[in-house]
Amino acid sequence: MKHIVKILSILVAIAAFWIGLLHTSIVPQSQTWLLPLYLIISLACYGLLMVGIGLMRFPTCPQEAVLLQQDVIEAKDFLRQKGVDIGSD
Repeated sequence: MKHIVKILSILVAIAAFWIGLLHTSIVPQSQTWLLPLYLIISLACYGLLMVGIGLMRFPTCPQEAVLLQQDVIEAKDFLRQKGVDIGSD
């Protein structure tokens, strides 16, 4: 929820900045329609950056891998007891 509020506040600030630029005529009128496009591109780059950082920092859990392997072995044994052919190990 905190991220939503942060993103919405940034969007409101950018919208206010854009409206301010439109009223003060700092940016030429011929280029004002590009500002929302720049905003969308900037947000897309930010999103890709956050996904990339999240993937780089993704934790590995060796303990969970061992537990998962044990669960797989238990499931194979259970299926063998029921007479299901699961192939060779």
